[in-house]
Amino acid sequence: MYAYTAPFQNPAGSPIRELFKYLSEPGMISFAGGYPASDLFDIEGLRAAQARAYQDPVRCLQYGPTDGLPSLKAQLVALMAKRGASCRPQEMLVTTGSQQGLDLLLRVLVDPGDVVLTEQPAYPATLQALRLQQARIVTVPVDGGGLDVGRLASMLASGVVARPKLLYTVPTFANPTGATLTRERRIELLRLAVQYKFLVVEDDPYGDLRFAGEAIPSMLALTDQVDGSRDWVVHFSSLSKVVAPGLRIGWTVAPAEIARRCVVAKQTVDLCTTPWSQAIAAEYLADGALERHLPHISAAYGVKNGALCRALRAGLGDAIAFHQPEGGMFVWARMPGVDADELLKRAIERKVIFVPGKAFFADQPDTAALRLSFAAPGVDAIEEGARRLKQAYEALSLL
Repeated sequence: MYAYTAPFQNPAGSPIRELFKYLSEPGMISFAGGYPASDLFDIEGLRAAQARAYQDPVRCLQYGPTDGLPSLKAQLVALMAKRGASCRPQEMLVTTGSQQGLDLLLRVLVDPGDVVLTEQPAYPATLQALRLQQARIVTVPVDGGGLDVGRLASMLASGVVARPKLLYTVPTFANPTGATLTRERRIELLRLAVQYKFLVVEDDPYGDLRFAGEAIPSMLALTDQVDGSRDWVVHFSSLSKVVAPGLRIGWTVAPAEIARRCVVAKQTVDLCTTPWSQAIAAEYLADGALERHLPHISAAYGVKNGALCRALRAGLGDAIAFHQPEGGMFVWARMPGVDADELLKRAIERKVIFVPGKAFFADQPDTAALRLSFAAPGVDAIEEGARRLKQAYEALSLL
């Protein structure tokens, strides 16, 4: 009846958000969504920041600059410097969550049929955005050390991948695998980007959530180690996982000519990210509240991660295999011989949910994989959820 554009003639929704309908069921334990723990929100700190922000009500209630409030951009530039990555205001764009940053970048850079590289498995919303942009997705495998950069180098050298426009990666505590790209691989990836002239799109929502191991500089921070690489890195980050997703505050750091075009693209989308939220975020960061509160969040996630991994090992033993992450929010697991979709059906009956791994694959899905988020549930719920998952596995095994 209606003449839809090609990408929207039969669009697929988010496989993760399809599970949210179960969250309202009484007694449901969710390992599914990447929700931060609501009991760890710095409610008092944000309330105080809001009060300070509203001392200038016009700043909160009027339209703001498309690229972001100057007060917030100044705080984000300072935050990036603390993370070891210097940037200038003209290289930064405040976005309504970092997902908007990706959408704007794809609008600016990717034409239908352009080759875009992604790690596999990868964040489903990224795959969804690439498909709607009609990009040609080419996947690169990952292992415990993150993206297999050696494999990528072979693909590029052999011509298996020709003229990629960009590569998308979550190099630190990846979603879904929890893996972190090693420093050596980061350096080599930057060298490949310079040699083959493709953008490395670094999505970094979880980098501050380290609870074990040694920190590794971001790709953006490491550009001073590889000549010319700063021109080939776009960096996304967000306050969603470390402060509160309801603020919807993300930012993009990109070469100035890319950032300028993203600003023009954003003008047609929402004019500007909500100034009230931006003003609150600016006051929160200026007060040093994030630095004070982050250790509390990371420590709590470390406890939860340990609880989930111990419970999975104790309950499922050799039936499940996984790499224990050093930060972030996710455990990526495989249950050989198990169809994760069928396991989910039995799990829902027992009031526990997770995300089947096939949602994270652009091609050749692993039906035995599953992603478990330990961030939102409490420790008691994590342990009970693992018991219910074991019961679901036993029920499936009896069929």
